[in-house]
Amino acid sequence: MQFRQQALSKLQSPDQLDLPVRLARPQGVLALAVTLVVMAASCVWAVTGSVDSTLEANGILTYGQGSYVLQTPVTGQVTGLYVKEGQRVGKDAPLLKVRTEQGDRVVRAIDAGRVTALVARVGAVITTGADVATLEKTTSERDPLLAMVYVPATGAAGVPANASVDLTVPAAQSYGVLRGEVKAVGRAAQTRRQVTDFLGDGELAAQFTKGGARVPVLVQLTEDAHTKSGYAWSTEDGPPYPLTSMTLASAAVHLAEQRPIDWLLP
Repeated sequence: MQFRQQALSKLQSPDQLDLPVRLARPQGVLALAVTLVVMAASCVWAVTGSVDSTLEANGILTYGQGSYVLQTPVTGQVTGLYVKEGQRVGKDAPLLKVRTEQGDRVVRAIDAGRVTALVARVGAVITTGADVATLEKTTSERDPLLAMVYVPATGAAGVPANASVDLTVPAAQSYGVLRGEVKAVGRAAQTRRQVTDFLGDGELAAQFTKGGARVPVLVQLTEDAHTKSGYAWSTEDGPPYPLTSMTLASAAVHLAEQRPIDWLLP
């Protein structure tokens, strides 16, 4: 049997104590060092760093006092309208005239507000209890706009007081986002019927409560006298026109910052 020369040499000097031992290649040492640095930095960030999360929800610009649907107390034919949509009226202001069997009757506003929808039309025949108008409660043109945001019930508990909110208004999206902060969080989730009672609009209520009941979050808009709208935007000037109530908006509510390590702790 023949042996290779290398094997015979190894048998002659099995330990090779006179030769240097290479523990690791330079590339391996560098990779180990980088790994240790990354792990150390991750540990420090987990303890001292913070993560800002947001809660997305839909909402609407409003005056915060809600709306009401005006129903006619009489049956007859509408013969005259005294108001237009968008017009502000006072309490007991005449809205329309109805010709009844007992003579002409005037349907009046129950409370002061702005006419957001006028269902009745001249010549139409209406019956007692029929919807004729929707009015948004407001006392004057100087009332500040607010945003009512409807958040999922599962996320409402995590909304802190005074949390900052960014509102995207589709009609003014090119001018950035509207700034605001949480003023109040509803105590309980609202059904479609409850949202309808506040907004005076069943279709909007269905849109906001799609997928389940929602908790209302009232957002106070940040005022800025230097902008045309009167409110602060992410851009310097915002849109060159005022905002109106009953304008749809999407909101990003900034929740409380958390340390990454909190996610691992019970």
